[in-house]
Amino acid sequence: MKLDKWKLVWGSLLIILSAVFYTIHFVLFRDPHHLFIFLVGDIAFVFIEVLLVTMIIHELLNFRDKKNKLYKLNMIIGAFFSEVGGDLLRLFSDFDHNAENMREDLIACHEWTDKRFIAASKKCREYDYDIDGQKGNLERLRDFLVGKRHFLLNLLQNPNLLEHDTFSDLLWSVFHLTEELESRADIKTLSETDIKHLANDIRRAYVLLTSEWLDYMNHLREKYPYLFSLAMRTNPFNPSATAEIKDD
Repeated sequence: MKLDKWKLVWGSLLIILSAVFYTIHFVLFRDPHHLFIFLVGDIAFVFIEVLLVTMIIHELLNFRDKKNKLYKLNMIIGAFFSEVGGDLLRLFSDFDHNAENMREDLIACHEWTDKRFIAASKKCREYDYDIDGQKGNLERLRDFLVGKRHFLLNLLQNPNLLEHDTFSDLLWSVFHLTEELESRADIKTLSETDIKHLANDIRRAYVLLTSEWLDYMNHLREKYPYLFSLAMRTNPFNPSATAEIKDD
């Protein structure tokens, strides 16, 4: 481990100052017995101080800091799903031959518990995403993502993303897909190999997006029931979803 020069200078200075004051104490009081009692006592207390400061107080401050960062990050995730994520899930599902199975699994998550959300998240990771680049509308997907490029770039610049690896991976995968689609001169005349390549990019983003959506829904259910209510009424996996509350 490389030490900075200023740290060595200050460390040496502090040791010298300590030695000077101990020397002054000895010269003034001529009592080495009490001097060494206090010296040993101070050294012994250092270990307790390390325990209190680094292992207890520092951890409590870190926990509070992480909690604040997570709160801010969930606000960012909420903005993402409001602006991009919900519509993107609908667009991605158009490319999935097994989309109906996914809808059946996720359409009633307003009734779920913590355990059910965890189970659904695991199931989504094991789900067979059968993505066909020719089944959905690549041109529509490209136009949508290109229109959200500036928004995505602003999210990627947020330092709070360092606290959430999975959401960072999701943003990078979506941004990569945007670049891939935008780089095609004519999306209607792509080769079969190129379409398969784009399908793999869609699948990568779709898997991450679905898992992140579930985690965010569970967060809303626990912390913000009124936001969760709206999110369920506009569930992107429900083709007949509407924000309007119908009479019974």
